[in-house]
Amino acid sequence: MRRGRLTGYWLMLPAGLWLAVFFVIPFYSLLATSLYDPEGSVLTGYDVGYRFANFVDVLQEFWRPLLRSLTYAGIATLICLVLGYLLAYAIAFKAGRWRTLLLVLVIAPFFTSFLIRTLSWKLILADDGFIVDALQTLHLMGENDRLLATPVAVIAGLVYNFLPFMVLPLYASLEKIDGRLVEAAGDLYASPSRGFLKVTLPLSMPGVVAGTLLTFIPAAGDYINAQLLGSTNQRMVGNVIQDLFTDTGDYAAAGALSVLLMVVIVAMVMVYIRKAGTEELL
Repeated sequence: MRRGRLTGYWLMLPAGLWLAVFFVIPFYSLLATSLYDPEGSVLTGYDVGYRFANFVDVLQEFWRPLLRSLTYAGIATLICLVLGYLLAYAIAFKAGRWRTLLLVLVIAPFFTSFLIRTLSWKLILADDGFIVDALQTLHLMGENDRLLATPVAVIAGLVYNFLPFMVLPLYASLEKIDGRLVEAAGDLYASPSRGFLKVTLPLSMPGVVAGTLLTFIPAAGDYINAQLLGSTNQRMVGNVIQDLFTDTGDYAAAGALSVLLMVVIVAMVMVYIRKAGTEELL
């Protein structure tokens, strides 16, 4: 009996070791870095001075990129939610025998590099690209207007790269819905729109919450799209952290900004899950 009680702990051991090595230890190192004395340098070394003022300093200096990252990620998540829900709904209820093929097409972009996919958008949105030419021909853009190096380009890249993270959880939730419940709503004289709002949408909320989290969290920390599709005016917090670590060598500020970003995202996620009424996802 004792051996049976220990079986669960032995099964948890590999995952626990993995989390300890690749999450707990790196996070402790990052937290220690955020408390470095900023007077140090890469050459002379840093001292852990438990300087909590580092968080205040980086917030005062880099609040714009932080707010911009959350804004871009929020807009991209909303667009992904609308597009992803329509696509997941069509695959779950309307695709029929084409369901498997459509799911493969959703994840097909993952077969290529994230960097290559983003570079392709740089070509698509280029000033001499067909999209800009078409919009200028339709007089929807001026001759001197552009899409590249604008917030539109950065958000478009975020939407494209993270849309599959929204579609798959939504599909998993929608596919589990018993069609007889929707039919029952119609039998009770509910219109299709009312049946969707009262039956389909509430039952798919776990997928909505999971999809929005899987989209918003990586989008908020992304820096590739802003680096390749944006300009200095569209720098996100990931770009700032990268520069602080690699270019200026200000490890204290980089660590403090990284921890601050994590705290902000965790706080937003906790509030969002509580408001969404899906605490069981925690």
